[in-house]
Amino acid sequence: MGTPSSAAVAAATDLSPCTIMGAGLVGSLLALYLARRGHQVDVYERRADPRLSGAVEGRSINLALSDRGWRALEGVGISEQVREVAIPMYRRVMHDQQGRLTYQPYGRENQAIYSVSRGGLNRTLLNLTEADPRIRMHFNEHCQHVDLRARRLEMHNTLTDQEQTLPFRRLFGADGAYSAVRGAMQKTDRYEFSQSYLEYGYKELTIEAGPDGEWQLEKNALHIWPRGQYMMIALPNLDGSFNCTLFFPYEGQESFTTLETTEQVQAFFEEKFPDAVPFMPQLAEEFIQNPTGSLITVKCFPWTHKDEIVLLGDASHAIVPFYGQGMNAGFEDCSVLDSLLNQYGEDWNMVFSEFQRQRKPNADAMADLAIYNFEEMRDRVADPRFLLQKKIESKISAQYPDQWLPLYSQVTFSDTPYADAWANGQRQESIMQRLMPHIQTEADYDLPAVQEMVRQEMEKNDALSSLK
Repeated sequence: MGTPSSAAVAAATDLSPCTIMGAGLVGSLLALYLARRGHQVDVYERRADPRLSGAVEGRSINLALSDRGWRALEGVGISEQVREVAIPMYRRVMHDQQGRLTYQPYGRENQAIYSVSRGGLNRTLLNLTEADPRIRMHFNEHCQHVDLRARRLEMHNTLTDQEQTLPFRRLFGADGAYSAVRGAMQKTDRYEFSQSYLEYGYKELTIEAGPDGEWQLEKNALHIWPRGQYMMIALPNLDGSFNCTLFFPYEGQESFTTLETTEQVQAFFEEKFPDAVPFMPQLAEEFIQNPTGSLITVKCFPWTHKDEIVLLGDASHAIVPFYGQGMNAGFEDCSVLDSLLNQYGEDWNMVFSEFQRQRKPNADAMADLAIYNFEEMRDRVADPRFLLQKKIESKISAQYPDQWLPLYSQVTFSDTPYADAWANGQRQESIMQRLMPHIQTEADYDLPAVQEMVRQEMEKNDALSSLK
């Protein structure tokens, strides 16, 4: 995003102290952005410092860092440090029930999303915040109440059992899907809020590293075991292991309620995921011991309170993880907020109102995209017709690069606003529904009749795009 403009610096007469609630990924990155602008930043986190307390196993899905996230990290000059804890994944590898593999690249050649451990990335960001003298970190501080009128925080230290009341001037709520800051805002007049859960939970499991720390599956790929009504995925870790996540119904014939004993778990996995089981020696024990996580979508409005409070990340737009964009969207929040500070200086009222105007429709679109991609990954990635359609879309993109960028690439490898990407994707899907009945093999794309249909569709698509 570059350094602040001279006009913005000249306008920065109110470098007020900033308070961030939440020292997770978004809160830590936001602290670096605000400190870079000269603000004194206090960050409060209800949990213990993860660098001292260690990781909480079985509670964190590995994350997929993509272009939006990288741009936000580059905005404060820390992308290279993060690359040290990231593994590129260039394609999906689908495993059917017989262990056969099919492949789907994520984008063009050498385009990748990056597997990162949530805990490892959080620790890296915290080390960077701790090195900045303008940032003060406060752990084990549970926010009990936010007094909007008096601009005060009532905090309880879970280690000392001490309580204190703290004033704030600018408060940034980056405290997750169950945000205490948003909870206070929800009590204001006409506040809109909704939360919804999938009828699926998730369970973390492990594919262990092989001898000498080697990866027992293809390292630079995201692995998917689609099984119709449920699926398992695996992302690589630096130590040679894979972080596996089973997304599974809470109830039903095949569900968490029917897998209660180690014998039931082992038998189920040997039947449904036979190629993975030999690499999972602790499977049954992990399944029984690790908690079952829920999958929540949060939507709310407004995201701001006067020029004093703004919500970012999951506090304002928690989404399910199936597009790998939750962290990336939260990081993009930070870079967008920073660009608005470049534009408007310390006119916080303008910055906050413009921030929510820009980000709210995109966050809502991303929530819908995440549900859409869950259904695609679970139900369609093993379908030969679906895989053929994706190959045809790649051919259209290669032939008409200025007119067709696949939906996944718009979301993952561009800075196209999420709402625009979703609208474009729906229009593209309509085109593919008209084309695919005329295409039975990849070679059919080159038939003169099909080429003429594609040309006409591109002309119509251009005309629609020009009307936007």
